[in-house]
Amino acid sequence: MASTPLGMYIHVPFCSRRCGYCAFNTYTLSEQSGSAQIHSDPIEQYLEGVLSEIALADESLGQNRPALHSIFFGGGTPTLLSAEQLGRILSAIVERFEVERDIEVTVEANPDELAPGQLEQLRHRGATRVSFGMQSVQPNILQLLDRTHDPERSLQAVSEARLAGFDHISLDLIYGTPGETEQDFSLTLEAALSTQIDHLSAYALSIEPSTKLAARVRSGALPTPSSDEAADRYLAAEAALQRAGFNWYEISNWAANPSAQCQHNLLYWRNHNWWGIGPGAHSHLDGHRWWNLDDPKLWAQTLSRGASPISGSERLTAEQRHLEDLMLGIRLAEGLPPHLAPRDHRTERLLNDGLATYQADRLVLTLNGRLLADQVISVLASD
Repeated sequence: MASTPLGMYIHVPFCSRRCGYCAFNTYTLSEQSGSAQIHSDPIEQYLEGVLSEIALADESLGQNRPALHSIFFGGGTPTLLSAEQLGRILSAIVERFEVERDIEVTVEANPDELAPGQLEQLRHRGATRVSFGMQSVQPNILQLLDRTHDPERSLQAVSEARLAGFDHISLDLIYGTPGETEQDFSLTLEAALSTQIDHLSAYALSIEPSTKLAARVRSGALPTPSSDEAADRYLAAEAALQRAGFNWYEISNWAANPSAQCQHNLLYWRNHNWWGIGPGAHSHLDGHRWWNLDDPKLWAQTLSRGASPISGSERLTAEQRHLEDLMLGIRLAEGLPPHLAPRDHRTERLLNDGLATYQADRLVLTLNGRLLADQVISVLASD
């Protein structure tokens, strides 16, 4: 694995409130407090677990490893931890791992839960990139998604991040929410692009089966999101972002320039290697995948005993790895190399249907192909 880029993901599972659409492994702090465990403070218990798992990763990976290419704090809400606490984690990583000189360190944040001076402290402690969950600027959409910030707060947070010294700032948007109009999304795009961001992610709302939002859709209280409307929103995003000088580099992600692309997420899409730290975190090393125990207390207790927190694992076959390379790589604007997409009857079909094109010798999705990426993958994976 010495020649394959390596990243580290740190999952912070805590939220002050769980959003109704979210199916990630998250817990409110009130759910985790009040029982006699290693600590009464769930964050301190979590921090001890993280430091133990960093040591475990160091021991397990050994010396034949590359310098870390990226570090990503995701969640949950990483900024529920103080800058000092996040800095403790970063320091522990840097003490044990060599890191690239220009390593990307991303922290996800909720706009309305930042402590005064927290962004400046994070930048001082080594964070290079911050990603805010904006989702929408329409109050009714934010309310339906159970977001707690007001529309203006996201815009203020971007300005504060720029003043704090962050060169790379991203906003996340969600489109296709029940009741969202074309104008709603247009105003959200306009507001996002009026800020000093250099990266934007836009995702169609997915109704995850175990969520509160899914229960409302099943009961008929909310309509099922329309795939046709979602496609229209995507086309609107592409047009607005192109006018603003942003280019897509992955189906749901646009950057103002190549340096603004999220290097950590590129690890995922290129099927490179990463070690996941934290409850429910997933890892991948050369076709071997594993995932941690979900429950933060059980995860921390297991580590405190010196045991591995792994809940399950799998080793992919050559065929499975090939399929994953197709599924992930076709999402990228750089496209698929010849060994994954040779010119044959399958790629000819995609060319004839206007879903893909060749740029140099790489197969790249057209705009229509980006809307029908699942269909493209099906064709590429067929006999």
